[in-house]
Amino acid sequence: MSSYGQFCSVARAHEVLGGRWTLLIVRELLCGSRRFNDIRRGIPRISRTMLAERLQALVHAGVVARKEGPHGPDYTLTAAGMELMEIVAALGGWGQRWLPRHAASEDIDLGPLLVDMRRRVNIAALPAEPLVIRFEIAGHPPHFLLLKQAEASFCTQNPGFPEPLCLRAGLPVLTGWWRGDFDFAEARRQGLALDGPKALVRAFPGWFHRYMLAGIPPAGKESSA
Repeated sequence: MSSYGQFCSVARAHEVLGGRWTLLIVRELLCGSRRFNDIRRGIPRISRTMLAERLQALVHAGVVARKEGPHGPDYTLTAAGMELMEIVAALGGWGQRWLPRHAASEDIDLGPLLVDMRRRVNIAALPAEPLVIRFEIAGHPPHFLLLKQAEASFCTQNPGFPEPLCLRAGLPVLTGWWRGDFDFAEARRQGLALDGPKALVRAFPGWFHRYMLAGIPPAGKESSA
């Protein structure tokens, strides 16, 4: 790794953390990912080689600890890595507040959005009986979200539970609602359709803790979330 040649700790820290993908890897670890493939699901455009290199560099810097588990290596943040939580949160808050939010013109992948929805399910608000929500996102194959009191997981096929709800939307609309660009009522006005029993349709938004920065409004505007 080339050096900036500066004594300043901003420069020294940037040498470790400033490479492409690095802080996204830290974000995934902060959000609970531990295995190589779990990290990559949240960052699908990173190559396996690049992810391995970045993890190795973070281990070398003392930011990440690598431990061999029964199914392969597990990665966890060290004390130094956990201290990056405030930096990641501040960077995300700045982006949420100051960067334009026009999902229809953004290059967005569905995978990371579904990963975030799964890990932010409000387990306490779910119905007692397991159910599956069918997601039909324009231009993508169907995905199925299994919701149980002790589990939430996305599948490419229904794992065998009742499927009372079907959500149909374009990716920009689903992204806009999840990110906090607008509320659920506005998402429905923009074409998001949720088909199923009325009680479940009404309850659906409460089954999730939306994106952790959804409550931050754009600069100079009140939040519509």
